[in-house]
Amino acid sequence: MTAEQSNREGAAERENAGVLVYSRPGCPFCTTLRAGLRKHGVRFDEVDIWEDEQAAATVRSLAAGNETVPTVVIGSWSAVNPSAEAVREAASEHAPAALPASEPGLVDGTLKALGLRRNES
Repeated sequence: MTAEQSNREGAAERENAGVLVYSRPGCPFCTTLRAGLRKHGVRFDEVDIWEDEQAAATVRSLAAGNETVPTVVIGSWSAVNPSAEAVREAASEHAPAALPASEPGLVDGTLKALGLRRNES
């Protein structure tokens, strides 16, 4: 088994909980994606690639050797720097439990996007 195959299998194992977002501190694209997912009530797990070498290796295997974040894995689907809408669409197919039963309203969604209100589990 190659290192790339091992890293992809690691990503698949980690994703079993649903939506997995690989990020790093200070990344403005990660902040934007995080806010978009929170706004729409999408539940996700986040891994800092600067703190987890296996996560960094997984991202490199998915991003043509680069540590480009955000990188998102949902089942067999993965994307580098996707929009929140693309992640929502993929989650509806690969991890429907990560989506809310109903779309948050404008105020509720905005408060979630700002991190002022948590998604209900």
